[in-house]
Amino acid sequence: MTTTQSTEVPAKAATRPATSTAARVQNAVIKYGFILVTVALFLYFALSEGAFRESATLLDTLRYVSVAAILGLGVTLTMAVGGMDMSVGAVAGLGVSVAAQAMVVHNQVGMVAIIAVLAAGALAGLLNALLIVVLKIPDMLATLGTMFVIQGGKLILVDGQSITPGMTMSDGSTAPGKFTAGFLRIDRGTVLGIPISVLIFGALTVAAWVFLARTRWGRVLYAIGANPEASRLAGIRVGAYRALAYVISGMLASVGGLILASRIGQGDVSAGTSQLLEAVAVALVGTSVLGRGRPNVWGTALGAVLIGIITTGLTIKGLPYYTQDVVEGAVLILALVFSFTLSKRRTA
Repeated sequence: MTTTQSTEVPAKAATRPATSTAARVQNAVIKYGFILVTVALFLYFALSEGAFRESATLLDTLRYVSVAAILGLGVTLTMAVGGMDMSVGAVAGLGVSVAAQAMVVHNQVGMVAIIAVLAAGALAGLLNALLIVVLKIPDMLATLGTMFVIQGGKLILVDGQSITPGMTMSDGSTAPGKFTAGFLRIDRGTVLGIPISVLIFGALTVAAWVFLARTRWGRVLYAIGANPEASRLAGIRVGAYRALAYVISGMLASVGGLILASRIGQGDVSAGTSQLLEAVAVALVGTSVLGRGRPNVWGTALGAVLIGIITTGLTIKGLPYYTQDVVEGAVLILALVFSFTLSKRRTA
């Protein structure tokens, strides 16, 4: 009996360091794996393509992803309360049409257009809040409905045609206005060599991080997303906070619309259509950053940068555009593996 015990105990003890090491490796992969993927892809493109290393290319990459990143911040806020805003792309497209209507059709200055676009985004957020909080429609279904309503509504707003300076109106007259130079600087202008749209992206990212991570309101949003019933029993006005998340998301989407309008310089009726999938993708990718397994602002920003690296790198390499969708989808799947599959094994 004594001999048996003496041989079993060391065997058990010998397995502990191996198990502990495996757990540490798995935790490190979950926490830093996606950051390493981003760094590895950046180094690969930088070392294999000289054009990728140029500062102008890097700034253009950030400029390209700024719209999807800002829309992704709005999606991140709604994910924090346990929801999902599927209308952000349509709201951004609405912002393009509203800006064009204000300046080209009604000959208003850029500031009036900016105010009108932000107001339209806030109203879209309020509509989502009404459907979700008051009428109790599930978040995804409600925002999908809003998406279709906005997409159709903006076509009615512009009679189904893109708005361009000098266009012929339905009554036979010529549009009197144009996109002002100041408004076009939103995306085309620079400050100290940095595109203004990139500065807006950076400022909104910091502001969203402070709001979610450093204020009581942000902590309440996370609490609602984790357990809305417990939050309600704790005296939190769950409906009001969920409504706040969707209104902010609508306004962030409208900021993305302002950048898009400045970028294309016309009221393109198809603007914003492709932004929804990228915005949702960067927000979902962001959940895997640092192994948090929950929506977070810096993760969303890194997800946007990663999408930009992939798109720019593959474009410079001359790969067809449709291969980019495959790679982006694979990256999203990888991020979800980090966020859900591996993290669940860690907590099991």
